[in-house]
Amino acid sequence: VQLQASGGGLVQAGGSLRLSCAASGRPSSRGFMAWFRQAPGKEREFVAATSWSGGKTSYGEPVKGRFTISRDNAKNTAYLQMNTLKPEDTAVYYCASEITGRLITSTMRKPSAYDSWGQGTLVTVSS
Repeated sequence: VQLQASGGGLVQAGGSLRLSCAASGRPSSRGFMAWFRQAPGKEREFVAATSWSGGKTSYGEPVKGRFTISRDNAKNTAYLQMNTLKPEDTAVYYCASEITGRLITSTMRKPSAYDSWGQGTLVTVSS
């Protein structure tokens, strides 16, 4: 499967952005989709994940209450709505997907749980 992330850009602190991740090249699966981010000099960090139905979601602590993950299965697209952005949110954001649909909370936070990755989209938050 190919994942295409988009929507990144430059925004002032306190602003909002919405990232999109469009999936193609594989028959529709009922797997999880997730967002991770990586800032310069830091390890890849879990941001958010959602099950196929949206009934199971998880968020990293730094983004809880500010970011919302969602998906439109008819469009094979996941979204990340980011509000009240902070300079420390500056990073390359990557979307990821997997096919099992059976991840537990601890597993969905791990990059190794996902078998497809997008190319990343840069989010820069100025102070």
